[in-house]
Amino acid sequence: MYLENFLHSAVLLLLVTSVAVALFKHLGLGSVLGLLVAGVIVGPHSPGPYVTTHVDTVRNFTELGVVLLLFLIGLEMRPGRLWAMRRELFGLGSLQILLSGLLIAGYLRLFAISWPVTLLSGLTLALSSTAFVMQLLRERGEIASRHGQAAFAVLLMQDLAVVPLLALVPIISDQGTLNARVPLWEQAAIVGGMGALIGVFGRYLVPWALHHLARQDNREGFAMVVLLAVLLAAWAMHQAGLSMALGAFVMGMLLSGSRYNYQIEAQIEPYKGPLMSLFFVAVGMSIDPGPLLARPLLFVAHILVIVLLKLVVLFGLGLVFGLKVPGALRLSTLLAQAGEFGFVLFGSARGLNLIDDRAFAVAVGVISTSMLITPLLVRLGDTLARRFDTRRPSPHLPLPEPDARRPVILAGYGRVGHTVAVILHSTGVPFIVFDSDPERVARGQADGFPVYFGDISEPALWSAAHAEQAALVVLTIERGPIAVRAVSYLRSSFPELRVVSRARDLESCGQLLQAGASYVFPEVVESSMRLGAQVLEMVGVPTANVDQLLTGVRRTNYSLVREDPPTPGR
Repeated sequence: MYLENFLHSAVLLLLVTSVAVALFKHLGLGSVLGLLVAGVIVGPHSPGPYVTTHVDTVRNFTELGVVLLLFLIGLEMRPGRLWAMRRELFGLGSLQILLSGLLIAGYLRLFAISWPVTLLSGLTLALSSTAFVMQLLRERGEIASRHGQAAFAVLLMQDLAVVPLLALVPIISDQGTLNARVPLWEQAAIVGGMGALIGVFGRYLVPWALHHLARQDNREGFAMVVLLAVLLAAWAMHQAGLSMALGAFVMGMLLSGSRYNYQIEAQIEPYKGPLMSLFFVAVGMSIDPGPLLARPLLFVAHILVIVLLKLVVLFGLGLVFGLKVPGALRLSTLLAQAGEFGFVLFGSARGLNLIDDRAFAVAVGVISTSMLITPLLVRLGDTLARRFDTRRPSPHLPLPEPDARRPVILAGYGRVGHTVAVILHSTGVPFIVFDSDPERVARGQADGFPVYFGDISEPALWSAAHAEQAALVVLTIERGPIAVRAVSYLRSSFPELRVVSRARDLESCGQLLQAGASYVFPEVVESSMRLGAQVLEMVGVPTANVDQLLTGVRRTNYSLVREDPPTPGR
């Protein structure tokens, strides 16, 4: 039954995905597996109502989620950090593709497929899912871990490998090749030109445009320019025959050193989440149980052999490249599935008659099903890794000190924010500052402080800044309503986070305390109290008595100095 009405289709999709995600999260299996199962349920191969038969179109559109995901990763990946990963990128990544591809090709050769096709298929199935793995790593907070960095390096190398694999498809076909009509120097010129285009835009034009839009407080224009930069980079790499996600990653790296990088992440994150969710649903919709029902044992054998071969190769290479056994286990289970680029490569092979429709359906089924079981494999890897850690603890590893170097987040770099930043810097306390005025941001960076452009009224900014990891938040902005909204959001989203705020007067102080601030400093009142204290000391009142008086006033919520004077005789 096909649901013609778009609204009905949207309701069905959201209903099934909401229930599936909630159920699988409750069972501890993760949201990704829930989205995949939801896609199977609402897909055209299910016996019940389905959303659409144009699964390829939906999947192509939702790949924008993968593009945005790689852009956000690029924002967190400075070029120097990428250079430091060169051993894993070119060594571990290249060896994984070659060894896994050759072993899988050898297995496929058992089914009397020609060597060129088996080699192409083996190398294609050796690729893993960037979308799945990076989403899992972000959900689990493991991108910065040793195995997370190794997994990222392998995935990045796999993205680069898509280019020669796409070139192989027409070369080994009997219908000629489009690439053969284009000289090698011309292809290199196209790649170089598109790379230069991304470089100029990411290094000069985009920051210039963002600076002027920020000065005008044009939030809508700021968001549109950011999206334009991402999609332009994706388009340029696609035109050059490279991965769209790779283009977005490069653009993210170019903007990673910008003073606007946190606000950029805050703008992109709301778009990335829904598109990534729809991508996983579209992958689930691609799963066709037809080949499984026709020859179920052979289908299961394909999946088991391919996954096991990749597990063995990745585990061995992980050990060779310096990972401990727990890290190698986590790396292998993270990358054992086939990747979404397989849809593109096998689709191209089908278009050039290298494989028939049945082989294409089996390939898509293997890729999709291997993605489906990835969350279960990751849980298995965690279990095995924890068991190994329990049997062989490492007493020589230093204990983490989460409170020692947790940063302070300052909101506002005016005169008060500058003073607090100088004090923190002079005592060696790590901090980061946000301000919505580009001129103050530039002044702060000229002072040598980590000051970035950011609108604290946007909840996504606090997520981008990892507020949950901060020692405390200090609000020094003058605009009271914005401070109250920020305090209210921080208290509801991060209940354990301490929030200290500046207030203009006692009325603002009460509003901020009611919103959930841990401590509020009423600027005018404190200045007046310090003046009064100085007067008392100059007329001979002992300093200890003055300090005791000030402490008592603060402890009683400034009741002594409120505008309504106390009743005489009380």
